[in-house]
Order: sequence, then C-alpha cells, then structure tokens
Amino acid sequence: MSDTLKIVSNQPKDTPGVVASAAYAGGRRVAEVPIEDVGEWSRKPGHVVWIGLHEPGLDLLRRVQAEFGLHELAIEDALKAHQRPKIEQYGDALFVVARTAQMVEGRIAFGETHLFVGRGYVVSVRHGASTTYTPVRERCEAVPKALSEGEDFILYAILDFIVDNYIPVIETIQEEVEEIEDSILTANQPQSQIVRLYQLRRDLLRLRNAAVPLVEVCRRLEQPGMPGVDAAMQPLFRDVSDHIRRVQEEIESLREVLAFAFESSLMTGQSQQNEITRKLAAWAAILAVPTAAAGLYGMNFDVLPELHWKYGYPFVLTIIVLTCTWLYWRFRQKQWL
Repeated sequence: MSDTLKIVSNQPKDTPGVVASAAYAGGRRVAEVPIEDVGEWSRKPGHVVWIGLHEPGLDLLRRVQAEFGLHELAIEDALKAHQRPKIEQYGDALFVVARTAQMVEGRIAFGETHLFVGRGYVVSVRHGASTTYTPVRERCEAVPKALSEGEDFILYAILDFIVDNYIPVIETIQEEVEEIEDSILTANQPQSQIVRLYQLRRDLLRLRNAAVPLVEVCRRLEQPGMPGVDAAMQPLFRDVSDHIRRVQEEIESLREVLAFAFESSLMTGQSQQNEITRKLAAWAAILAVPTAAAGLYGMNFDVLPELHWKYGYPFVLTIIVLTCTWLYWRFRQKQWL
C-alpha cells in the first residue's frame, strides 16, 4: 500500500482542475489516486474515494463520469454554474447543489458547489467564489472514526462547512450596518451611503435565496430511504438544517434593520430638503418687501403722494426696515430661519 501511495501521490496535482483525489479506508487516507483509477478504488470493499474539483472542463468531467457512471443530466448541471440549490436522485447516486458565499471587496460574491455522492465515492465540484475544502478534508482526516462512516459523513461535512461560512458574511455586514445606524441621523448624509444600504439589502436577499433552499435539501437527507445515507447520520443533517434556519433569522433581522435605515435616510434627506425650502421661502418673502417698494416708486409717474415730500425717502426706508425686521423675527420664531 505504501508503494502505491508513493507512486501516485503527485499525479492528481498535475491534472488541471483537480484539487485533491484520495482514497480512504477505515477513515484514513491510504492513497492519492489519479482520475483514471478512482473507479477501481471506489469498488474496493470498505474504501471511499473523495475527489475535489475546481471549475473543471468538460473533458475532466467526462473522465470522472466514465469512472463512476454519473448521470448525463448531472454532468450538464455540474458543467454550468447558476443552478438553484437542490438535491436529485439518480438511481443509487445523489446529486446535490449548494450555493457558497463570501465577502469580496465589500460585496457578497456567490459561488456553487456540486456534489456527486454514490457508493464508494464523493466528488465535489466548485465554481466561482468559494473557499477551498481543504480544511474540511483535514478536519475529517483528524477524526478517522467519524470519517469511517463513509460518503454520507463527507457530504454532511461539506454542507456544514458551506453553511458555517455564511456566518462570517453576515457578521461582516452586521458590523457595517451598526456603523451606518450610528450615522444615519447625522446631517449632510452622503448619497453613497443610501446606495450602500440598498446594495446590502439586495445582497442579503440573494444570500437568503442561496441559503434557505438548503433546508429542503437537508430535510430530504433526513428522510429514511435516501441512498447512501445511514440512519445514524440523519440527526447531523437535521443539525445543518437548524444552522440554516438561524442564518435565515439573522438575514431577516438584518434586512429589517436595513429597511428601517434606508427609510430613515430618505426621510432625513427629505427633511433637509424641506428645511432648505423653508429658508429660501423665508428669505424670498423678506426680500419681496424692498423689491415691491423699489418697483412701486421706480414707476415713471409724476404724481405720487410721497414723491415730493421732504421726509418721503426716509419714511419709506423706515417702513422697509421695520417690515423686513418683523418678518425676520417671525420666521425665526417659527424656526424657518
């Protein structure tokens, strides 16, 4: 066995698209296997082959299909991303689609993981933004007793890892939302902040659409009769469902906070606009007094009562000043100025 491991240990790494390809027996890695031999290893009693692929081409998927007899429709789905989270059964094999998420430059970037699970094998296919599953493999290898459960435990470990990675995304958004809440009622709120609130709320909606369908996936895995899933593993998939529901609750809570913040931003902006409008209207009213007086006495008429009066000019100026002063006082009293 050690000779076999030594011979093939470097071959999977030389294949483009193959992250890892290993055979396990009794929960322990016994060999790193090239794609051409994975079918033979998976048929050995007590052995499980775990293959990790990252954005593989059609040729590589065809090679894997030939080794395990994978269904044609599942291969087509695995080749094309943008699938909805789902679980499908093809004979004694399962095909699971899950959406992954991580923060990239302040936005939620989504990827996909396609899982082929059958007797003696698990194949994970990653597309787009997705954390490598090397930590999952290392964690499973650290507990050989659990890994010896076989394909269903590997499936559980990957799904649990995907759901757990939703949490850092939510926490990052939650921290930003708290910062926005602290500044939401300040004056001169930038337009970019309102745009950011809309972006976050939209990203959370997409995250909810990615996470919630996994509840149905896990519910089906909990049911008796699913091929390759032992009854002892059903509580673990139920635990993943509980995690997803908690993620859903956090998302809904954040969306409500963002909706309130967005509405508050709009109301604050409208309030600032109304305040500016009131100030402009108040100054327009004050300036209307001297404008009206200048327009009246600027007309080309010879007969005006005060036109030839000795105190006509200071009298008119006094009336203008008193009127403008009174208007200014009234507007200040009404908090328009």
